[in-house]
Amino acid sequence: MLEKLGKIVDEIAALQTKLILLVGESGSGKTALLAKMADSRGGQVLNAGVLLGKRLAALPHRQRPLKVNEELKALADDYVCDKDLVLLDNIELLFDQSLKLDPLELLKRHAHSRRIVAVWPGELLEGRLSYAVMGHPEYQDYGLDGLVPFEINKNS
Repeated sequence: MLEKLGKIVDEIAALQTKLILLVGESGSGKTALLAKMADSRGGQVLNAGVLLGKRLAALPHRQRPLKVNEELKALADDYVCDKDLVLLDNIELLFDQSLKLDPLELLKRHAHSRRIVAVWPGELLEGRLSYAVMGHPEYQDYGLDGLVPFEINKNS
């Protein structure tokens, strides 16, 4: 599995948007695979929930939506490995309604200048990415344009 992901990570450098999303149900090994990728590339996984959360918590509520992009970029700069690769986990914070942003669009923007592999906290069904369930305030639904989904099954 690591070899297959590594090959895609190496090939994606030529694309305009260099975003790979690890998608699979809870317990399928997404975080473990990301950690193995970090080890093999001499880097670390950026835990967005903890690190970005700390930075945003230090800001006034009204500043947070304005600073989230800048703060994520600063963190990503500190976690770059293999020249231009950032490995992101625990991105649920990006879906917080108070931040008033489109999480996938934010990741795509960051993926223009560097390769990003992120654990998707939702699911992939019938060619659509989703986060939360319909009716939930944080519900999001996306097509697959501008990204590469990498599906992980518990049995893989």
